[in-house]
Amino acid sequence: MHFLDDSLYPENQEKLVIQVAPYGPQWLPSDSDDIAVTMDAQIQKAVDCFNAGASVLHVHVREEDGKGSKKLSKFNEMLGLLREAVPEMVLQVGGSISFAPENEGQAATWLDYDTRHMLAELDPAPDQVTVAVNTSQMNIVELLTEDDVQGTILENPQYVQAYTEMVSDARPSFYIEHLERLAKSGIQPHFMLGHVHQLESVERLIRKGLYQGPLILNYVAIGGGAAGFNPADLMEFVRRTPDGAVLTVESAMRAVLPMNAMAIAMGLHVRVGIEDNLWGRKGERITSVQQIEQTVRLARELGRDIADGTEARRIYKIGETYSSTDETIAKLGMAPNRRVGQRGFTIPGVS
Repeated sequence: MHFLDDSLYPENQEKLVIQVAPYGPQWLPSDSDDIAVTMDAQIQKAVDCFNAGASVLHVHVREEDGKGSKKLSKFNEMLGLLREAVPEMVLQVGGSISFAPENEGQAATWLDYDTRHMLAELDPAPDQVTVAVNTSQMNIVELLTEDDVQGTILENPQYVQAYTEMVSDARPSFYIEHLERLAKSGIQPHFMLGHVHQLESVERLIRKGLYQGPLILNYVAIGGGAAGFNPADLMEFVRRTPDGAVLTVESAMRAVLPMNAMAIAMGLHVRVGIEDNLWGRKGERITSVQQIEQTVRLARELGRDIADGTEARRIYKIGETYSSTDETIAKLGMAPNRRVGQRGFTIPGVS
């Protein structure tokens, strides 16, 4: 992304899209008073988040016993109810479905490819499904401190071990076919990328014509195989992101607020919610709705407007597709592919 002299002025920035992840499949109801368990409570949580200012909902589902559901029938039920309750929200289904261990001592694992491919068949269809690219360690406890996990299952060494060993399994045999299936179903992929090398892989998919559509992505700063909290890494990812992409910053625990503050100031977008963070000030719990409200206050102090659901759909380019590799590259502001026999650097906008 290129920053002009006036790029930090809020009147020149897109309205802020607030993405919220309020369901947190890794947590148990005993970990937080903010975990919705019944279907009615999960739907009400979405309504509350929308009313607070969030326009994108990251969807996971719980069973009645409080555990994260792996049943696509439950996702269908919830999506149908969400379409009625929050029709303006962008509904984004988590591509892992649920990675939480079934029981204490069991592994934390992503579901098999065939099951995850079925997300393209959800009915009603979500607006987005998140897509990981390149298999990577997903050690979500690596960056956490004793303060972060106080009063949660992650004080239990068996759960810590389960999440320490977790891997996000996303090989080319999965994500290339998955992108094809999502495209056929009219579902936009939302790329969840942990570092610039995963971004490079997505760019190669685009240059080879294996993905033709908007580049909507999260920079995932959770450590353990993804980025950490170093602002220099964030800035390099921003620098390498094509100008036509839409970039949201996602991080963990008390780093969420400072990382999001940088994102808001730079004209990027943000993610909040108890899936990522349980804490406000040190030792003080914070709910998903409170995180949204905090983000709205911060954005207003910086002069940044908040996107509503209709505006979020426009910013995220929901429903937009491209007809060729060259069109995709041009829409994203990437340098064109090299023509046969061409020497030197290729220049965006020059064919």
